Amino acid sequence: MISDKMMTYVKTSSVIRAMFEEGKRLAEIYGAENVYDYSLGNPSVEPPARIKEALIDVLNEENPNKVHGYMNNSGYEDVRERIALSINEKHGTNYNASNIVMTVGAAGGLNVILKSLLNPGDEVITFAPYFGEYRNYVSNYDGILVATPPNTEDFQPNLAEFEKRITRKTKAVIINSPNNPTGVVYSEETIIKLAEILDRKQAEYNLSIYLISDEPYRELVYDDVEVPYLTKYYRNTIIGYSYSKSLSLPGERIGYLVIPDEVDDYENLVSAANVATRILGFVNAPSLIQRAVARCLDVNVDIEIYNRNRELLYNSLISYGYECVKPQGAFYLFVKAMEEDDVKFAAAAKKHNILIVPGSSFGCPGYVRMAYCVNYDMIERSLPGFNKLAKEYGR
Repeated sequence: MISDKMMTYVKTSSVIRAMFEEGKRLAEIYGAENVYDYSLGNPSVEPPARIKEALIDVLNEENPNKVHGYMNNSGYEDVRERIALSINEKHGTNYNASNIVMTVGAAGGLNVILKSLLNPGDEVITFAPYFGEYRNYVSNYDGILVATPPNTEDFQPNLAEFEKRITRKTKAVIINSPNNPTGVVYSEETIIKLAEILDRKQAEYNLSIYLISDEPYRELVYDDVEVPYLTKYYRNTIIGYSYSKSLSLPGERIGYLVIPDEVDDYENLVSAANVATRILGFVNAPSLIQRAVARCLDVNVDIEIYNRNRELLYNSLISYGYECVKPQGAFYLFVKAMEEDDVKFAAAAKKHNILIVPGSSFGCPGYVRMAYCVNYDMIERSLPGFNKLAKEYGR
């Protein structure tokens, strides 16, 4: 028999992944061109050409033992140094290789830092709506995820409710901006107020509260929106980054943690992150793609492709009577369901071969998420179905 904990995980396995598998089943019945799958945030935009060139160059130019071999658990020192210098140039920081830990994507990074920080019973606060796997990541180390209720007016964090949830057991706070599932970017005003609350609570309880910023969508922003770099606002900040979206490399599983010198217990925390990388079974981030991305730090995917999708889907749905806060980043719409039960609404959409994810999967019932990192022509083909669905609800 599998463990009790894993039995719980299996029973509550990702609704997003289940919807993705359902899409493949429906495609076999109706044809892929007649199924409109908005379930999974799997980038449709090709990686920049520089990535392929970099991979070939690394294989042709560098020592095979270096390309394919083990290295420090934190990753190659020269790769980490290049990344630190790139961050400094972009954000006016002062990092070096010792502040960077290469990770197996953002998910690997979150697991490494949570493994490093949490004792059984420690609490981690996040803001609904939130990426559903946070709950599993935290419970994996016997922590407790505490969800702050959503502010459904503009989906900025509900800071009044957040402050009420900070206790002596609070060890960390996870934020995600640009946000999955809303696409909202947390404003500088919000970040300043958040940092003030955390500083006040650290002093009140005489403890360290770490702010973990989950940032796989940092480069995917529209309309010249600025994404604040959180280490500038709060001392005990740790950044988790991934190249999955900025370079369209989700399957390559490559990212990094930024652990600034000024965080509490810095030396032990970096040592713990190295050990966690090893004992979680990662050992180190994938070697070849580490070396390749280090050659591509000044490139990103063509964000205008996602913006075109955003404009078409958002404007069309609004014209049909749907309600949604226009996303400022990432590639998701978080749309208000046309009935109270978001699961039933998603089921109603599936009758039109439209696959969307219930908001209850993100701790925010009454909404559904649509990932528009899809082909433009799929959005065009799906629009009549969205219109029919709205009319069924009297819109």
